[in-house]
Amino acid sequence: MSVNQLLLEAIALNKCVVATYNNVTMTLAPHILYSKHDALFIDAVALEKNGEPPREKKLGAFNLAGLKGLALAERHFQNEPVFDPNAPKYEGNTLFAVGAE
Repeated sequence: MSVNQLLLEAIALNKCVVATYNNVTMTLAPHILYSKHDALFIDAVALEKNGEPPREKKLGAFNLAGLKGLALAERHFQNEPVFDPNAPKYEGNTLFAVGAE
């Protein structure tokens, strides 16, 4: 399965993904896949960093080129209120987002 397919499945089914980003192993709740400057990104909430919960829940941007060892997790997530699908940065760039039909 390609990285794009894996992320589309994760977003569609509200499933977490596990990956290493900047040498930190993370469990991510991906909310949106979009393009920026001819690169693909996901905005996701980090639910765990190196096995520990983060101090606060926040939405982070992750360049797909930097995600290593990406895999689906069995863990599901709820849509986080910190995610706004109507944010200006997504306008005309969204490929797929949580709640998309």
